[in-house]
Amino acid sequence: MIAIVPASEDAGRRNLLLLVQLRWLAVAGQLATILAVQFAFGVALPILPMFAMLGLLIGLNLVQLLAERRRPVTNGQLLAALLIDIAALSVQLYLSGGATNPFAGLFLLQVALGSILLRPWSGWLLVVVTSASFAALTVEYRPLSLSPGMESALSLPHLIGNWFNFTLAAVLIVLFVTRIARNLSERDARLAAMRQQAAEAEHIVRMGLLASGAAHELGTPLASVSVALGDWAREPAIRGDPALAAEVEDMRAEVARCKDILSGILLASGEVTGQAPERTTLRRFLTEIVARWDRVHPGLVTLDDALGADRAIVADRALAQALTNVLDNAVEAGARHIAVEARRDGETLTLAVRDDGAGVPPAILTHLGKPYQSSKNRRGAGLGLFLATNVLRVLGGTLTLSNRAGGGAEAVFRLPLAALSLEDAP
Repeated sequence: MIAIVPASEDAGRRNLLLLVQLRWLAVAGQLATILAVQFAFGVALPILPMFAMLGLLIGLNLVQLLAERRRPVTNGQLLAALLIDIAALSVQLYLSGGATNPFAGLFLLQVALGSILLRPWSGWLLVVVTSASFAALTVEYRPLSLSPGMESALSLPHLIGNWFNFTLAAVLIVLFVTRIARNLSERDARLAAMRQQAAEAEHIVRMGLLASGAAHELGTPLASVSVALGDWAREPAIRGDPALAAEVEDMRAEVARCKDILSGILLASGEVTGQAPERTTLRRFLTEIVARWDRVHPGLVTLDDALGADRAIVADRALAQALTNVLDNAVEAGARHIAVEARRDGETLTLAVRDDGAGVPPAILTHLGKPYQSSKNRRGAGLGLFLATNVLRVLGGTLTLSNRAGGGAEAVFRLPLAALSLEDAP
């Protein structure tokens, strides 16, 4: 069994390993510098406490390498590691000349790392800590005993200027690095959204090809069944039995409905079905959708018409199927009453479908528009909302889904009327 590590946890571990590697380099660099200053330049340093600090850094590295394998690495852990590095550098500088030591500028490395690896507030905290440490080292440190040829005196105003210069550089680093990181994050999010939409579009194309093929395959047997039922309806034995005649008529109606659905699938996939696009009005289009669904589920749905003046449109089969899918989902959620409100908000058509069912599970609300997100356990479930969302997207609209405070769910379609209107419509 392969364990899948979340991307955030993997990034935290890689960042921790990066800090560990940098600390090894810091330990090696400090060791080389201490030995060179002590023995090559003859400057007396407090060797034991400085070596003790290097030992603490080595121990911290070993502890972090062991802890990294056991639990996820958090922002707090990375922040603590950088604060320890700052404290260790402060001690080493205190023992070797304080702010007069040319290596005091290494504080900026911690600030730069924090602004890249940590959350923004953590980066600003490092600015405060390093600035305070630099300021303290300008007045409190262990002076070095230098030979006459190496001595130099830095005035207090010069040290204060160095501190101000350091603080300004640290602020600018955090300010611009965090902005650049945010811009890159937003760009990556946009690219991820575009890749997701491309994947969904490819998924829809595959589904369309499959549905188109299935529609062609089902057309012939449905036509045969329709002819057979027509022959049965003319049989004297069936015509003389009202119950049988009613059942045959019901079957003919259901077959006709299946043929109509298949014609809609072929039309939505861009294939010619022998039927011209249907010119109708907005009110008639919505009324027929609700009436057709009501014939299958009598007494469950009502239409609240708040459209105002009617408008000529071309009947969109895909939109009709999307609305039907939402109504079917409401019934499957146990709804006993469904209200469809249709209204015009300027040039926007708004359809609100409210039901008194069991509501929508949080997982579906979170992943609205993703395929196969369903509370039903049957194969292929979860495509209704996916198709409805993408139908609205193609038409330039949106679909929002929410749970109502008093129970049940609400689905709201919003789309521009221009997507349905005739070119010569007012």
